[in-house]
Amino acid sequence: MAPKLSEFVKAYDVRGLVGSQLTSSVFEAIGAAAVAVTGEKRWAVGHDMRDSGPGFAEAFARGATRAGADVLDAGLCSTDMVYFIAGKRGIAGAMFTASHNPAEYNGLKMCLPGARPIGLDTGLADIRDKAQAILDGETAPEAEKPGTATQEDFLAAYADYIRELVDLSGIRPLKVVVDAGNGMGGYTVPAVLGDQLLAALPLDIDPLYFELDGTFPNHEANPLEPANIVDLQARVKEVGADLGLAFDGDADRCFVVDADGEPVTPSAITALIATRELAKHPGSAVCHNLITSKAVPEIISEHGGRPLRTRVGHSYIKAVMAEEDAVFGGEHSGHYYFKEFWFADTGMLAAMHVLAAVGGSDQTLAELAKDYVRYTASGEINSKVTDPHAKIEEVAAHFGAQDGVETDRLDGLTVSFADGSWANLRPSNTEPLLRLNAEGPDTASMERLRDDILRIVRN
Repeated sequence: MAPKLSEFVKAYDVRGLVGSQLTSSVFEAIGAAAVAVTGEKRWAVGHDMRDSGPGFAEAFARGATRAGADVLDAGLCSTDMVYFIAGKRGIAGAMFTASHNPAEYNGLKMCLPGARPIGLDTGLADIRDKAQAILDGETAPEAEKPGTATQEDFLAAYADYIRELVDLSGIRPLKVVVDAGNGMGGYTVPAVLGDQLLAALPLDIDPLYFELDGTFPNHEANPLEPANIVDLQARVKEVGADLGLAFDGDADRCFVVDADGEPVTPSAITALIATRELAKHPGSAVCHNLITSKAVPEIISEHGGRPLRTRVGHSYIKAVMAEEDAVFGGEHSGHYYFKEFWFADTGMLAAMHVLAAVGGSDQTLAELAKDYVRYTASGEINSKVTDPHAKIEEVAAHFGAQDGVETDRLDGLTVSFADGSWANLRPSNTEPLLRLNAEGPDTASMERLRDDILRIVRN
């Protein structure tokens, strides 16, 4: 019996268990369906370090070439490398990765030429349905003249482009610990930052877990979880580094710790990079999702930019960035998007901006980051509930009866208060969970709001 693709085709990508859900047959059908639905006849295909990646990439290419598309096999890639190829070559992209998910998972992220995202509302639902029909017995699309498959290595071109966008040659010497988590940062960081003769960079890189290993023997490649940056924090303090960088499994997200090993929030990094981009492009729009700190739009406005608030999720922020020609965008999850990178997210380019900011200043990262932290945040708190939408309505009714409270429904429910406190409650796309983020001008006000909402949600 054919697998049900609706069980593992998510809002923005494919993500499932290898063997029981994801097989070569599934990806061969998706490859054929992707060509048929999008009409794109040129595809770049890459994969991360997971053992199942090469076989799945080959299966996708087999389905795509039979449907008449030419496939460029890019081999080992970070996700932002595939965006780079799709942008530079003007072709569609398919990246096989499960990002930070455990070893038993794999997945697929696709984009159109120019790195434009493919999500459920921009073609992924149709690709899913077409692939399902093929798996259920419909004849797969087969062109009179099959496409070709060729191989090409893009690592050096990608590294050159990243270095062109942010020049680090004039910064002061920095010692930097980088934790790749056995993911694709171990492949891309040496190419971008590690070749001292080629790059002429005043950087002393101390590598942690650069060996590519899709079983993640040291820790999960998810730096958003505090337990997964403990080794980085310890190493930064041990060697007296100026800062530490951590990449997730497919290296499209970057997290930062200062010289004391203290995490610098993605909101602070968003504000920092926004000020740098606005200095180059005065008056530009900058996107931030509604979970980032209230400080982010304040700082964007103070530096002459136009803050644009978006829903959570890369397809939403990329769409708004393209519509508004925004120069930069940041999310609370460590995704950073750049106009100069086809409005796509790249952890490496964000890391370059952080290095340039610290290396171009006589201040420490902690001193720089102080300018971008104005409020106290709860972090994301998940609650398992039977009916997420009913709970949201309970919270809305509770606060809607109070004077001076503003609410909006851009993404879940956001409540805002006169003292600057706010909270957002939104349902998970994939689980019966509610995700709460709260922020206040001080710890006490944030905790009161957080606890008030959790009492309703968890009652």
